Amino acid sequence: MKKNIIVLSVSLIVLASLAFYALRNANRPSKSVQSGKIQAVASFYPLYFFSSQIGGDKADVTNIVPSGAEPHDYEPTAQDMAKMEKSKLIILNGGGLEAWSDNIRKNIDAKNTAIIVSGEGLTTQQMPEDGQMETDPHVWLSPKLVQQMVDNIEQGFEQADPGNRDYYRSNADSLKAKLAALDESYRHDLSDCAQKNIVTSHDAFGYLAAAYGLNQVSIAGLSPDAEPSPQQLADVAEFARKNDVKYIFFESLASPKLSKTIASEIGAKTLVLNPIEGLSKEETARGKNYLTVMQDNLINLKTALQCQ
Repeated sequence: MKKNIIVLSVSLIVLASLAFYALRNANRPSKSVQSGKIQAVASFYPLYFFSSQIGGDKADVTNIVPSGAEPHDYEPTAQDMAKMEKSKLIILNGGGLEAWSDNIRKNIDAKNTAIIVSGEGLTTQQMPEDGQMETDPHVWLSPKLVQQMVDNIEQGFEQADPGNRDYYRSNADSLKAKLAALDESYRHDLSDCAQKNIVTSHDAFGYLAAAYGLNQVSIAGLSPDAEPSPQQLADVAEFARKNDVKYIFFESLASPKLSKTIASEIGAKTLVLNPIEGLSKEETARGKNYLTVMQDNLINLKTALQCQ
């Protein structure tokens, strides 16, 4: 009898404690309300960088693609989806990069969460892929176009948090000034080069090439996972040989095997040209970001194109 009374008493104490904590937590603001910061989700690294620069200390921005992962084929996890549903802003690139975007649109409450397509109206280039033409989404590699992406993202922050409009505009203006300086560096440094052809591991640099008068020839298609045929490899090698291409570019997040094979065949060297679809943990640890990697790309382009 005593044992039953003790068990019952302990159970009542536990239930009372749970009820107390449940009531206390129900009346406690969520973490996002406590912090007073806008909760935002970016679909991959460049958008995370731009959004973090604009949001500053008034936003918590999450990059859903893990460090070192490739965004073309990334599928958001259930945790990613839950995070997006609870956010005030979801920042996408557009141009077909986020194949999962239609699904998230069906699951979020548009009254509580705004979806910003930062590359809307900018993804104008078409590239051949598997026998048909596909939209090239890689607009973030043109500093000029990124300035327009920044405007689109900043308008999203204004919509979500109008009380801090001036703060977001100031941050966006500061970022655009850095992008304008980056654009000017590219224009100046690539204006007098012996070579205009860049042989890349995948079709990521069309907007960059168009902006600075270059000609991109890619080994693979829009996705770095695309497998070129033996004939395609032979054609790229022949083009590089005929046009006296000295360097074949490869990427930090994709296998360099094909680039090195072609370089070896024609007696060329290899260099990194980073599409900045994500940063590795090592790059992040070294303090790399979108702007510094774009500067690294410029240095390698100048070497490969034999610029004055």
